[in-house]
Amino acid sequence: MTRLLLEELDARGLIHQSTDRGSLAAWLAGGSRKVYAGFDPTADSLHVGSLLPLMLLRRVAIAGHEPVAVVGGATGMIGDPSGRSEERNLLSPEQLAANVAGIERQIRGLLEPAAGPKTRVHVVNNGDWMRSVGYLEFLRDVGKHVPLSQMLAKDSVKSRLERPDGGLSYTEFSYMLLQAWDFVHLSDAVDCRIQLGGSDQWGNITAGIELGRRLRGRELHGITCPLLTKSDGTKMGKTAEGAIWLDPARTSPYRFYQYWINLDDDDAGRCLRRISEVPVEEIESLDRARAESPAARDSQKRLAEDLTRLVHGESGLAAARQATAVFFGAEIADLDDRQMAEIFADVPSSEFPRDMVERDGVAVVELFERTGLSATRSAARRTIEQGGGYVNNRRVTDVNHRITAADLAGRTSIVLRSGKKSYAIARFREGGAG
Repeated sequence: MTRLLLEELDARGLIHQSTDRGSLAAWLAGGSRKVYAGFDPTADSLHVGSLLPLMLLRRVAIAGHEPVAVVGGATGMIGDPSGRSEERNLLSPEQLAANVAGIERQIRGLLEPAAGPKTRVHVVNNGDWMRSVGYLEFLRDVGKHVPLSQMLAKDSVKSRLERPDGGLSYTEFSYMLLQAWDFVHLSDAVDCRIQLGGSDQWGNITAGIELGRRLRGRELHGITCPLLTKSDGTKMGKTAEGAIWLDPARTSPYRFYQYWINLDDDDAGRCLRRISEVPVEEIESLDRARAESPAARDSQKRLAEDLTRLVHGESGLAAARQATAVFFGAEIADLDDRQMAEIFADVPSSEFPRDMVERDGVAVVELFERTGLSATRSAARRTIEQGGGYVNNRRVTDVNHRITAADLAGRTSIVLRSGKKSYAIARFREGGAG
């Protein structure tokens, strides 16, 4: 048995709020317990922000308890108002079903490897138990037991009602009641008595705890963790290009890896504790190394390695490392156009007609000039003569070298480099600009 669950959460700074610690510890000490966290199917993939509840459930499994992941096939039709300044767009039933299926696969892929041979992973959809419940029946059997004053007092509701436009619909207001019923239903169905969530979920969690007390006379428990934000207060996993997704089709392993490599020092240390599985003792050693030599970025490298392996496996980590090496000068071999575009996304590019590289090809000095990598062809010749000219990160030594379709290796683009850090991309397409 690994370190006890509450001890592990404490050591990693993962407990923000909780119900009575003595009762929590006593319940967990009674054997293998079910512990749940919920996931809203707002897209067909989870993103970096979802890693916090996912890693909490992995820690549940590692500690010998049974994780219960609830995918909101019912609540996802409404949208959680917690932490939101405006109402979510409603999803069509078809899109919601696709999102639920995609997220279920990801959750199982991340939780099941952490569970021991005797530990069951539960992935359930609250649409399965809400679909048959009628509106009047729900109001009579559940809504009757939730005081309106209790709901209005929750921060997630008050913050929205205090807006000048009164920005909270009855639909969103109902979300808390549905999530509270989820907790009671899970306690009935699988004896799940602990709910985990981010600190913005405290109101929803305590609503379920109170409903369990009123309806069943049952003691339920809750734990929230600090939200996963950067040191400047912005959400973790957001970039200028958009969210960092867990689906490799949305965010490649390379981009995922690079996101963690580029974190600020304070953010890297915090993420190592909260969402990685790097041992606390090693993290403390990395903290000391970071203070002594921040330029080495050892914390970021260790974080990127651990999370990329966790989300994308050894093959994804290998691909990310290869792509990183290519950006820093390793020879380009079997990368495709999509991978090239991601690695060199910020590199200037120029487009040329495909027929330039057919037959005898185009002189490399001409491309250096026309892509702006060299001011003139004479300057390009000097660069090559001095050993600073590269095509696909392979040094060119002949000033008369010509680039042909063979250099593209089935791609539409090549990478030109002058010296160590100056890059340009030449793209060759049918009908491209000359």
